[in-house]
Amino acid sequence: MTGTTRPYQSYVYAYPHKTAYRPLDGRTTGRPLLGDLWAGERKDALSLYLHIPFCEVRCGFCNLFTRIGAPDELTTRYLDALDRQASAVRDALGDDGPVRFAAAAFGGGTPTFLTAGELERLCDIAEKRMGADLRSVPLSVETSPSTATADRLAVLADRGTTRISIGVQSFVDAEARAAVRPQHRSEVEAALGRIRDARIPVLNIDLIYGIDGQTEETWRTSLDAALSWRPEELYLYPLYVRPLTGLGRQGTSTGSARQQDAAWDEQRLRLYRAGRDHLLDQGYEQVSMRMFRRAGAPHAGPDDYACQTDGMIGLGCGARSYTSSLHYSFDYAVEMREIRGIIDGFTATEDFSRAEVGRYVDGDEARRRHLLQSLLQAEGLRPEDYRERFGSDPRADFASELDLFAGRGWLDVSAAPGLLRLSPEGLAHSDALGPELFSPGVRAAMAAYELK
Repeated sequence: MTGTTRPYQSYVYAYPHKTAYRPLDGRTTGRPLLGDLWAGERKDALSLYLHIPFCEVRCGFCNLFTRIGAPDELTTRYLDALDRQASAVRDALGDDGPVRFAAAAFGGGTPTFLTAGELERLCDIAEKRMGADLRSVPLSVETSPSTATADRLAVLADRGTTRISIGVQSFVDAEARAAVRPQHRSEVEAALGRIRDARIPVLNIDLIYGIDGQTEETWRTSLDAALSWRPEELYLYPLYVRPLTGLGRQGTSTGSARQQDAAWDEQRLRLYRAGRDHLLDQGYEQVSMRMFRRAGAPHAGPDDYACQTDGMIGLGCGARSYTSSLHYSFDYAVEMREIRGIIDGFTATEDFSRAEVGRYVDGDEARRRHLLQSLLQAEGLRPEDYRERFGSDPRADFASELDLFAGRGWLDVSAAPGLLRLSPEGLAHSDALGPELFSPGVRAAMAAYELK
């Protein structure tokens, strides 16, 4: 237990974090075969994720696995490798039972960095190699203002995209520059117009609070600018300054030292609460600390991935895959030179039949993941679901953690009998609560990870 109540420690979107992954080489067995990993797994409600690790620019706050640009037909070589990987993975899933996909997503990076023709090929890989019926399942795609062009959006709409997510971060040009995100509001508005013209059912807009120089007034300006498009979803993200990112290298008030700034914590909490209250007043429902959905809007994408039991198939060098006991991926990096090397290695790979790096998630780790992912959703955890899966009660398995949360006022005492649900203050502190549930082993592995 960390014992700290600092509200912004770690954005928890998957557990364990990839910095806890390690090479899966064994002394006698070598890297595990995908066919062995998926044998006996349920494969009738899988999620499919295709990762495109390219962007036109890299934002100052970004620590995602992505590189700037794609010279020398790199996108063609990457899609060729993705095609080979998809064939190997589909073979590994076998034909001993139904293989069906319940949801799909294209992320990155920026998937719409690809041309319209390359997006067609990406959809073909998902459909013809993996067998996903993109027009009959929720399909979410990430985009950016500069790449949300009419021809690309037309391809995505025609191939069944139900949700488009655009990273705007701020409608205030000075704030966009402060976040090292070169864009103008006019470009953002034009992109949003094209997205609405494409008639994709769900529009999500990402905004960031805590940018240097941001005030409650300018935050409200961005919120109202986004609301004028009546997006079905809005994500409100706190700014983090992480090592090896553009902001992290600046060494100024927005650099790594600012992570210890209590005044910045207070600014982000204040802006979060202002944004949350404004969206609730405007008819939005809170789904998690970050996600807000307009009342009555369709659930048309995997959005906050929180399914605790379904398998995940990730294709691409930055994607994760989940079986019931192992999470695996390729190597992870933030520094651009390292990322370029990993991407080059991926494009040269011919044999995708084995898992490279990962972490086993069974026993106690599976329980932690289930509790964490459930609690971080506004609807909370029904203990009967937990008992059905694990044969025990979460209040017994995690008594000290839940007592700590209750003592801090993070649990909703007005919840229905038996329901474990966060209070509004608990949701506000999700980025402190999540890390409290990390196991000692995962903490140690993350601490020992060598940044690259």
